[in-house]
Amino acid sequence: MNTTMYAGAFLGTVFVVMTVGIASDAIFSHHAPEQDGFAIIVEESEGSAVAEEEVEVPISVLLASADASNGEGVFRKCQSCHNIEDGAGHKTGPNLWNIVGKQVALYDEFRYSQAMQDYAADGTVWDFDSLNNFLAAPKDYIDGTSMSFAGLRRDGERADLIAWLAMQNDSPVALPEPEAAPAEEAAVEGDAAETTATE
Repeated sequence: MNTTMYAGAFLGTVFVVMTVGIASDAIFSHHAPEQDGFAIIVEESEGSAVAEEEVEVPISVLLASADASNGEGVFRKCQSCHNIEDGAGHKTGPNLWNIVGKQVALYDEFRYSQAMQDYAADGTVWDFDSLNNFLAAPKDYIDGTSMSFAGLRRDGERADLIAWLAMQNDSPVALPEPEAAPAEEAAVEGDAAETTATE
């Protein structure tokens, strides 16, 4: 008798639970979204539509604010391969005394890579621009160079080093007058055009 009562109570409970479940599904219908998540609409400003191009600053502008005393510290990254004392001889790389303003691959007794010899073939000199480009990424600037140094990516570091190298010379080389950076030139041209239009 008790077993029949318990079985009836159990079946009654199951019936009630199922009925409530079916009724709640009918009342609160659930539709799967067409797309998971929420759509967030962000209004783009006019400036964000076009990625800003990296503006290359001329070395003359960088040198105008360079600190040659910092350049001596930067040279520590180079001194395992290069001397920079007059008459000190070469290491893995050539002595860099008198490097600024001198012909590339200057020393006959030093064994330069073929790539460096080819670069020097037309009498190219180490001016401020070529030093800046070479020190930024040696293997990119002179493909095939044997110089293993990865380069100085920071503009300020390169400028400080080049300013210091210019002083390590029998006759220290004067730094160039700064020329306008491309962004400044564009601004000046824009102002000139606006002035002309209003006259």
